[in-house]
Amino acid sequence: MKKILFSFAVIAGLAACNNNAPEADKAATGEQEAAATVEGTTYALDTTSLITWYATKANGAHTGIFKVREGSVAEKDGNLTGGSFTIDVTSIANQDLVSDTANKNKLEGHLKSPDFFDIAKYPTAKFEITAVEPFKYDSVANKDLVMKDATHTIKGNLTLKDSTKNISFPAKVALNGDQLTARADFNIDRTDWGLNYKGPNNPADWFIRKNVNLKLDIKASKK
Repeated sequence: MKKILFSFAVIAGLAACNNNAPEADKAATGEQEAAATVEGTTYALDTTSLITWYATKANGAHTGIFKVREGSVAEKDGNLTGGSFTIDVTSIANQDLVSDTANKNKLEGHLKSPDFFDIAKYPTAKFEITAVEPFKYDSVANKDLVMKDATHTIKGNLTLKDSTKNISFPAKVALNGDQLTARADFNIDRTDWGLNYKGPNNPADWFIRKNVNLKLDIKASKK
C-alpha cells in the first residue's frame, strides 16, 4: 500500500510541475485596469470570430473552440484604440474527439459543469481592451517570440466566471478596407481565474496542467 501511495504522489508531483502547453507567447497577467477610451471608427465583430483553446493533462490533451457572441473595436489613423467583446462560454466545443461522440459529449458536459466553467451561472466571458501599443521587437527580450509577425501589444481585462485579470500579449492587427482582423497565440495560467478541478489543492487538479493555450482569430467589419 505504501508503494502505491508513493507512486501516486510521484506521478501527481510530476504532473503538477509539468505545465506544458503548445509553444506560444506567454501572456503577462496582472490586476484589472481601466478600459481604454474608444476613439475613431467602430468595427462590429463578426460572429465567425473564434477562440481556439488547447489544454493538456498528464496523459493527453484536448482542443476546442469558443464562439464570440458580440462586440466591437475601434480604429483611428490605422491603429486599434479600444473595444471589447463577449465570449459565449456555452458554445465551448471539443474538436479532437469528433469521431468519439460519447466521450466528446462527456468532456463538453464536464467543462460546462460547476467543476470548470459553470455555464449555468456564468454563460459568458468578456475581454475589454485597456491599452494598445505598437509592438517593439527586441532580439534579446523577444528571442523566443512565437508570433514573429506581431504588430501590436494588446492589454485587456479578461473576465472568466467571477474573476477579472489584465493580460498582455503580442498580436498581429491588420486593416484592409472595411475589414479589421486581429490574431494572437498565447498561454495563460487557468488558476489565475480560479479554474480548478475540485479545488486548487485537490490531487485531481494536479493531473490537469495549469497552462492553457488560446488562439484568437478576431474579425470585424466597419459599421
